[in-house]
Amino acid sequence: MAASRAGRRFVPSRDAAASNAGAVIFSFALGIATVAVPLLALRAGYSAAEIGAVTAVSAVAQMATRLSLGPAMRRWPDWTLITAAGVLLTASSGLMALSAAVVPLVVANLLQGAARACFFTGTQTHVVRGPGRAVGALATTNFVGSLGLLAGPAVAGLLSERTPVLALAVATGAAALGIVPTFLLDRLPPFSPPADRPRGQIWRRPGVSIGCWAGVTAGSWRGLLSSFIPVALDSARHSSSTIGMLVTIANGAALAGAGIVGRVRERGTRWAYVVGTLAAGIGTALAVALADDVLLAALVLALSGLGAGALQTVGPAIATDSVHPEERGEAIAAAGTFRAAALFAAPLAVSGLVGAIALAPAMALVGAAMTVPALALRTRRHVPEAAV
Repeated sequence: MAASRAGRRFVPSRDAAASNAGAVIFSFALGIATVAVPLLALRAGYSAAEIGAVTAVSAVAQMATRLSLGPAMRRWPDWTLITAAGVLLTASSGLMALSAAVVPLVVANLLQGAARACFFTGTQTHVVRGPGRAVGALATTNFVGSLGLLAGPAVAGLLSERTPVLALAVATGAAALGIVPTFLLDRLPPFSPPADRPRGQIWRRPGVSIGCWAGVTAGSWRGLLSSFIPVALDSARHSSSTIGMLVTIANGAALAGAGIVGRVRERGTRWAYVVGTLAAGIGTALAVALADDVLLAALVLALSGLGAGALQTVGPAIATDSVHPEERGEAIAAAGTFRAAALFAAPLAVSGLVGAIALAPAMALVGAAMTVPALALRTRRHVPEAAV
């Protein structure tokens, strides 16, 4: 009997299996686009600054979408957001596979930004509504999602040796396939916030604000990994497959960071936040300066990924565990909005700086700025107990 119960413990529910499968497939398609889009733009003759601007457009769309998701989840269930994300990513990758002209490229990146917002907010919200600690549930979904982000860039690099268009065609098919698991998710009802909720913006609450700061650093890392880091590696005359593998190393480290932080308890959560912020910022600051050396580039990208992976899990966990259960969707949407703002601001800041200084010092300055959120805890005497 005991053995039977122990055996059942390892069998995931239909909802968990569907959620994890969807996260892997969606992230795989997104991971391909992360490498293929900058390479496609480079082949089409766009400059580094123009590529950064296009990436910023995607982040603007993500930020605008996330701003509306808090109210949206009070009207529609979270699974509908996840389904919409798959449709949007399919359309985005398909459009870029068809044309690299300015208008299709901009529209496709707008769609990709909206897809990111709907998927990650919807998925994270869905899993934290289940039993157990939020940090554990988020660690699991971020871990399996990182598996897709690990494989996607490597596949994109190999396929882009022939043409980035082929890579984006594969991303289109993968994104369409990722829609299927969404129909197996539990049909949880929309959120119904309590009538006696505190006044003011939710992002101003202590635990939620720390989650938002974590999103700033993690979002900056993701935005630069999707834009200027591939550009710098290409300028260092690395092959497309090498670029894909280096980005895969960064995403693999993020996977490890998400897995490690899922085991952290009590006050270790605070240290995970601080150490993760410093690692992500320092690694990003050094990435371009060391791009010529494959080994050193791999080391600093792994450092940055490890920190970002930890932040992507611990930030939303602190935010959701510090609010009423019916406010968890809004808390995740708030933290995600700050992450999306950083996805926009970081590439845009580098784009502006490269007009006056070289790419390496521009990235160093932005990377250093990414470490500033580590100071956020110094202004807080206490992280809510539920968050740790």
